[in-house]
Amino acid sequence: MHSDIEFARVSNRYFRDGHYVTIDTPEGRDVIDPSCNGVIGRIAYAGHDEIEETIAGANQAQRAWNAESALERSEILHEVATEIRKIAPEIAELMTRETGKPYKESYDEMGWSASAVDYYAELGRHSIGTVHGTAVKGQTHYTIKEPMGTVVIILPANFPVLLLMWSAAAALAAGNAVIIKPSEFATLTTLSFMRAFRHLPDGLVQCIPGGADAAKQLVAHPDTHMVAFTGSVATGQAVSRACADLFKPHLIEASGSDAFLVMPSAPVEVAARAATFASFLNCGQVCTSAEKILVHDAVYDEFVAAFVENVKKLRVGHGLDKVDLGPMENIRELERVESVIARAVEQGAAITIGGKRLKLEGQLRDGFFFEPTVLEGLTPDMDIFTQEVFGPVAPIYRISSFEEALKITNDSPFGLGANLYSTDLVEISRATNEIVAGMVWVNAPLLDNDAGPFGGRKMSGIGRQLGAEGLDTFRHSKLVMIDPAVQTQDFWWFPYKDEEAWQGAHPEAAAATQPEADVLSEALA
Repeated sequence: MHSDIEFARVSNRYFRDGHYVTIDTPEGRDVIDPSCNGVIGRIAYAGHDEIEETIAGANQAQRAWNAESALERSEILHEVATEIRKIAPEIAELMTRETGKPYKESYDEMGWSASAVDYYAELGRHSIGTVHGTAVKGQTHYTIKEPMGTVVIILPANFPVLLLMWSAAAALAAGNAVIIKPSEFATLTTLSFMRAFRHLPDGLVQCIPGGADAAKQLVAHPDTHMVAFTGSVATGQAVSRACADLFKPHLIEASGSDAFLVMPSAPVEVAARAATFASFLNCGQVCTSAEKILVHDAVYDEFVAAFVENVKKLRVGHGLDKVDLGPMENIRELERVESVIARAVEQGAAITIGGKRLKLEGQLRDGFFFEPTVLEGLTPDMDIFTQEVFGPVAPIYRISSFEEALKITNDSPFGLGANLYSTDLVEISRATNEIVAGMVWVNAPLLDNDAGPFGGRKMSGIGRQLGAEGLDTFRHSKLVMIDPAVQTQDFWWFPYKDEEAWQGAHPEAAAATQPEADVLSEALA
């Protein structure tokens, strides 16, 4: 596949009812290749009427999909997973060109996405409810799980397919329809990826390009029934407020500023390599990136020396070349990271390595490249402590004890994940129990597991993706109680038994209120 031809094919289109439809509007924007700052396509923004038609189609398709057997849905979802693996090389190339990430990371993302679909294809068939021990003999009590209806998925650009499928696979397995509002910086890749759903009924998965107006219409619409959002804290709060007006269920994965603790018992060389990966994966544009590297004073100098040597070896360039880091997603993010570093330096941080734009030669000279950067001299009173850096920047904090490391970790306004490098069982036990976060990685940074929940606490968001919890994110629970014998239930029906009335009333008081009770009985009769 020639990527330029595919970018042209999906430009100015949206995906509705199983087909690519041209949007005839001047509203939109050019798509920029971040490696060279050149135009590679165009996004046209879907208008109000296109969105209304998409929502109507989704609800119609959802009713038919939910009427299918769980086995039928499972088998079709396995076909989707197979299709994802088939088109993986093509989509990975598009993703690298549109977002800048190295091809290996784009290709890995496709494999992880297919794995999530296979997982939920089986879990959705297996997990349908629970039978309860009854509260009344002769009855049957159970819970059934039902889809929410039409799910809106609003995505960022850093993992445009993976974060889509973490939500979409669970939503579809639960019997829902899906409408996708992709990132403006990964729209063409997402549109091309819609080919993966060709085995599904038309209208069950649809993709609406657009900006804030499209997202607002989808979120606030009375005929969408759940929202899964990944993005910034401010936008996540706006989504949550809009959903609150309709009591609409929602999942918010907002931001992270994860701690990476290095204790004296850890093998320093291994910890340094792990921290390099945790800091600079996808050019640091990962919500679980290590953004607070807390190193014990006893191994600080040794760790920093090994860490800096690893950072110096990182290869930066076009994502389709043999590189470890590509460019940042867009110029706005590049400028934001520059301002974060400038403020940290203003407040007393020191740049150990990096710290500025990287000027490459030839066609890459105007790309959005930034040097892998290490900052030292960080303290919790600096602005960077309460921010998500979301770029190729590794801030290192010197700490004197495990207690101090725990305090700094938990003082963060975020609580997505945390990493610990230690072989001390007491430290490991305390970290897993005392760190306030949705995930803790001990000597195994940034791993995901389809069977385990992903999500955070505090300002990192609410709700969970992946695992059984991720499936229930997209399902309602309905309690059912059945008495097949249609028994009278005099243990609590009217009339209440006299002996169950309060026996402590004063005789004179009871006599005084009796006429009023007689009048009320006559009125009710």
